[in-house]
Amino acid sequence: MQPILHLSIPVRDLTEARGFYVETLGCQAARAREGFVDVWFYGMQITLQDRPDASVPPSDSSSRHFGVSLARDEFDEMILRLGDHEVKWVVPVTTDDAGTPLEQTKAKIADPSGNVLEFKTYVDVAAALEISSHSYPEAIEHGN
Repeated sequence: MQPILHLSIPVRDLTEARGFYVETLGCQAARAREGFVDVWFYGMQITLQDRPDASVPPSDSSSRHFGVSLARDEFDEMILRLGDHEVKWVVPVTTDDAGTPLEQTKAKIADPSGNVLEFKTYVDVAAALEISSHSYPEAIEHGN
């Protein structure tokens, strides 16, 4: 079986959260049960837990977050998609180490419950993440 990364996060309103992840981010809706809803976020199963009283820390640029690294064209498409919706930008699109192998472009947004998501793209993933053939041979072999 192919491993599936799973993340469970608290949300204040399931309907609102499902709408954000499906309509705003373009996630595929999955199972829904009393108290939770699953969505597929780039191959990761995210469980949105109905926890209206759970406190999510205030969002800032260094807050707890999760995210995805995308190819440049997918990153650009997501940023355009986000621009078509009202989202809370925690960190607007920025580029670090421009013009070097370490270059990365990223942005952070908060979902309606305050959970922070980051979107990134790298010019050279291996250089930016210091990936070696020893650490992740499959990444080097496939050019990731």
